Amino acid sequence: MVEASPAPAPAKKPSMLKKVLLGIVGVIGIFLIVVALQPSEFKVTRSATIAAPASTVFAQVNDFHQWPAWSPWEKMDPTMKRTYDGAASGNGAGYGWVGNDKVGEGRMTITESRAPELIKIKLEFLKPFAATNAVEFSLKPEGAQTSVTWAMSGEKNFMMKGFCLFMDMDKHVGGDFERGLANLKTVLESKK
Repeated sequence: MVEASPAPAPAKKPSMLKKVLLGIVGVIGIFLIVVALQPSEFKVTRSATIAAPASTVFAQVNDFHQWPAWSPWEKMDPTMKRTYDGAASGNGAGYGWVGNDKVGEGRMTITESRAPELIKIKLEFLKPFAATNAVEFSLKPEGAQTSVTWAMSGEKNFMMKGFCLFMDMDKHVGGDFERGLANLKTVLESKK
């Protein structure tokens, strides 16, 4: 007599909880891959034409003491604490600020100043997050007017890459640059 071998036990189906957990792990994995594949650098650029000579525009941007008249962040916190150090303007001029949650805390230093065409600034954010970016103002005379280009570039770490998936850096910072350039235009053109 031949004994029948016992029927194999039916395979256990994964529980619903396991399926949900595997799904969550899968979604997180895909999200992390998408974040890792984002560009590691960013650049925001805005331009405006101002009815003023390049030398006049240059003098306004090259001196941090003049920024409260046009900087878009000055109006976000009128009680912001400001400090100035280094040169009065141009290479080596420094500006620090401590303000509310909208403006945070940081520091700017002019690293290159070539009248009347170029100003480069090292921008260091301390709060609400730490970051160091390069800012550049390029000025190009166009007859009695000046074309001003304001640009900021920098590196994005992993956290910043993830943040930028939900917040468009160009739209957010670009809007501030647009307001700043409009303010600069108003200030300089009203001096005529």
